[in-house]
Amino acid sequence: MSAGMITDVAGVLVGHHQRIGDGWATGATVVLAPPGTTGAVDQRGGAPGTRETNLLEPENLVRHVDAICLSGGSAYGLAAADGVMRWLAERERGFRIGAQPHQVVPIVPGAVIFDLPRSAWGNRPDSGFGYAACDAAGAEVEQGSVGAGAGAVVGSLKGGVGSASERVGEFVVGALAVVNARGEAVSFDTGRPFAADHEVDGEFGVRWPDRAGAAPGRETDLNTTIGVVAVDAALSKAECRRLAVAAQDGLARAVRPAHSMFDGDTVFALATGAGELPAVAGPFTVTTRAAALDELCAAAARVFARACVHGLLRAEGVAGVPAYRNVWPEAFGAG
Repeated sequence: MSAGMITDVAGVLVGHHQRIGDGWATGATVVLAPPGTTGAVDQRGGAPGTRETNLLEPENLVRHVDAICLSGGSAYGLAAADGVMRWLAERERGFRIGAQPHQVVPIVPGAVIFDLPRSAWGNRPDSGFGYAACDAAGAEVEQGSVGAGAGAVVGSLKGGVGSASERVGEFVVGALAVVNARGEAVSFDTGRPFAADHEVDGEFGVRWPDRAGAAPGRETDLNTTIGVVAVDAALSKAECRRLAVAAQDGLARAVRPAHSMFDGDTVFALATGAGELPAVAGPFTVTTRAAALDELCAAAARVFARACVHGLLRAEGVAGVPAYRNVWPEAFGAG
């Protein structure tokens, strides 16, 4: 069974651009949102690299976002969002500030991972990466060592981009994760990912090994997992933030430890507004809506955890960092 992907939420598109080889192992990923999408964010850990996150606080003015930009390159990589803004402005997408169609300011929050050791110094994403990722955006989500996950490392293994989705009643909840954590995502005693229990109908497509693996040495303690969770429901900014908070729980299930002082774990949430949460007349209206939101939040945690496992399993070794498939090839029917 397919694991699904974040683009199962209608209107959401994903694009990647990366460079690997010749001193490069980094990239950018963009999640394009349909018009009218509400955005929110939850940031944890002690070393964040973010852009436009304060704007997403529930008390602040702008509610709708046009895209989320995820990038390698540490703080340098925040420049990739400039290219996303340019791409959107050319299509007259953004917060309207004037009467003319082109008088808009695209709203593009972003976050970066620390992957600098995987590239030669000075090789990091710029605005061209963000623009190219937008050009490549579509409904199919490539996973593994692509986009912002090109240089990702999770603990002792190569990390990457993963995606998953789940249907909750009439709604779809999807997630995209760039797994680049200080903590490990797998038990080296058994070869089983910590979030393997969330697997749905054999979606990971592997036979879990039953032997210990030799853990390679960790190259750096500076990391950060970033991602996006999306739903096709109409949510307020505050409700949307609850979705991001719940997705961080999924990260904590997949990576141990999570949210350290050396991670800047950041999850964005998108609510496209295609459907309304159920409500009933009378004194129980709020309770009914809250219960429906709670179901979406529970699904957000599950899909983000599954997306993290997909990012781990789909990754390929880069810049001397071994992938899961290198340590346990028998899981994929090799070795």
